Amino acid sequence: MDRHTRRIVGCFLGPRDTLGAYGLWHSLETPYLDALCHTDRLAAYKSVVFGNFHRIGGTQHIERFNATLRARLAHLVRRSLAFSRRQSHLETVIWLLIHQYNASLP
Repeated sequence: MDRHTRRIVGCFLGPRDTLGAYGLWHSLETPYLDALCHTDRLAAYKSVVFGNFHRIGGTQHIERFNATLRARLAHLVRRSLAFSRRQSHLETVIWLLIHQYNASLP
C-alpha cells in the first residue's frame, strides 16, 4: 500500500512465509521497488527487503485495509456463513474488491 495515496500497489494471496514474501515483492510495480518498505516482525521479510529500505512498524494502514476486507467480505469472516468452493473464486472476489477500492480513491 502506498502510504500517501492509500492505493494498493501489490498483493499476494498465500501463506506468510518466505515464498509469500517473494510473491508480494514480485507483485510490486517498478517505482515501488526502491521505496521504503514498512513490515511487521516476520523474519521472511528480512530475506526479501534489504538494508535501508526495510523498516519495522508503521503497518497500521494495511491493517486497517485488512479490517475493511474482513468487514466487506463474508468469505473472510466465517467459513460456515459464506465460503468459496474453489480457491480461485475467493481470489477473484478479493481482486475485485482491491480494484474497486483503488478506483474509489481520489
